[in-house]
Amino acid sequence: CRQALRSAAGPEVDFARAEREHQLYVGVLRGKLGLQVLELPADESLPDCVFVEDAAVVCEETALLTRPGAPSRRKEVEDMKRVLESLNLNIVEMVDENATLDGGDVLFTGREFFVGLSRRTNQRGAEILADTFKDYAVSTVPVHDSLHLKSFCSMAGPNLIAIGSSEAAQKALKTMQQMSDHRYDKLTVPDDAAANCIYLNIPSKGHVLLHRAPEEYPESAKVFEKLKDHMLIPIANTELEKVDGSLTCCSVLINKASEL
Repeated sequence: CRQALRSAAGPEVDFARAEREHQLYVGVLRGKLGLQVLELPADESLPDCVFVEDAAVVCEETALLTRPGAPSRRKEVEDMKRVLESLNLNIVEMVDENATLDGGDVLFTGREFFVGLSRRTNQRGAEILADTFKDYAVSTVPVHDSLHLKSFCSMAGPNLIAIGSSEAAQKALKTMQQMSDHRYDKLTVPDDAAANCIYLNIPSKGHVLLHRAPEEYPESAKVFEKLKDHMLIPIANTELEKVDGSLTCCSVLINKASEL
């Protein structure tokens, strides 16, 4: 709680509540949705290790192990490497010491990648991602006022980008639209943090969306409630948000059956 990186000073994290919120998050994925969940061991020397998204980008059968922009987080990749190797994925390691890449800056739309150039991710990191996933177009998006690209946007459906309403978020969306040959639908929510949601297409459940709870962001929750074709699951994330954590930060979604 005290050592996790944070972009601004603020209230201390309530550890017991953070644990409960995380257990509910895992419980939804495993219990409610029936996904196989592989939990990495906690590492007390790595206070940001709960944010597993930043350590790897997985697409189809390939996993790119990143080189996080914060030096204090680089060891997080080691546990991630072990668990991804156990799934028999094609592992690509980012060894260029000039490259930085956080998974929170990588938005995969199903058609292409957008990579945020932020305080944590640089051009060389984006280039290595493009070399790794050659079947997909990769475009870069400047990120100035937020930690990551996905601090204010994410996929909310197969063709639907959820986006915050701040000037910076809308400017980034405009850049993405200009870069892409494809026209995406957009879902604008009043709160940038609430635009980070988790979309899943599960054969037995259909379209599933985990989004921030109404007690946290009531106006944004009302926007999500308009998605009548989705199974909507509100998830509280009050504690991890204090250290810049979002819903997507705490999992890496892999479309593969585990033999573990």
